[in-house]
Amino acid sequence: MDGNGIFKMIISIASGKGGTGKTTIATSLAVSVDTDVQLLDCDVEEPNAHLFINPVFVKTEVVSTPVPVVDDSKCSLCDKCDEICQFKAIARIADTIITFPELCHSCGGCWEVCPEAAIEKSDRRLGDVQIGHRNGLAFVHGRLRVGEAMAPPLIEAVRSYTNPDMLTIIDAPPGTSCPVIAAMHGADFILLVTEPTPFGLHDLKLAVGAVNILGIPCGLVINRSDIGDNEVKTFAADNNIPILMEIPFDRQVAEKYSQGIIMAEVIPGWKEKFKKLYEDIQKIVY
Repeated sequence: MDGNGIFKMIISIASGKGGTGKTTIATSLAVSVDTDVQLLDCDVEEPNAHLFINPVFVKTEVVSTPVPVVDDSKCSLCDKCDEICQFKAIARIADTIITFPELCHSCGGCWEVCPEAAIEKSDRRLGDVQIGHRNGLAFVHGRLRVGEAMAPPLIEAVRSYTNPDMLTIIDAPPGTSCPVIAAMHGADFILLVTEPTPFGLHDLKLAVGAVNILGIPCGLVINRSDIGDNEVKTFAADNNIPILMEIPFDRQVAEKYSQGIIMAEVIPGWKEKFKKLYEDIQKIVY
């Protein structure tokens, strides 16, 4: 708790599908609360929070991961590296050991089991982490290298900048796969964003399943709440998931989003609603 009685926590904003409004919620929440805030955009495959925050970037860090390189002069073709690799990133073909760096998960098993010390480490660039700020708001995001599939290590690199003295808001990737888990684990609260449609409900159920496995408390924001049906609300009630905010379908909100403008900063009343959202999250967590 800081001097203003504000609890510091990590809030990860996620959803089962893309296009539900995670970035709208993350940026509006970040600029609305009366405390020190950092926003981490962990949607490293397509980060877009910076388009709304417009931060001044002061540092760029290249993020790499170790991959194996085989010294053929030392290799005895014992096949132990091939046997231990579960992702087929290193394999014996005839009398040659071939590596496939794009498949490597950098577990280190191959160089640990090699009896000849024939496997060395080389770095494969995953992407970049950029650190910046905007009017006292700390901002960090990752940009995955084009063609790269290994997002979780880059997400971990973004999260390594988490400041325990600040409220941390994480804009997570869409879906329920490994990158989302990397953005959610260790959070104090998961704010799930959905829409009241059959597609929204289907993917919300997947997201809730992932959150339940992690054992993290969660709440729901229903975006475009006055379209579709009531099945999302029924699901939330049946699973004791609190609905913390509803955002109606509003042309003004859509126009501001298309212009890269944060809705809470320009549309009257919304900053107060996002402050209330944070207060409600505090009550659930603490």
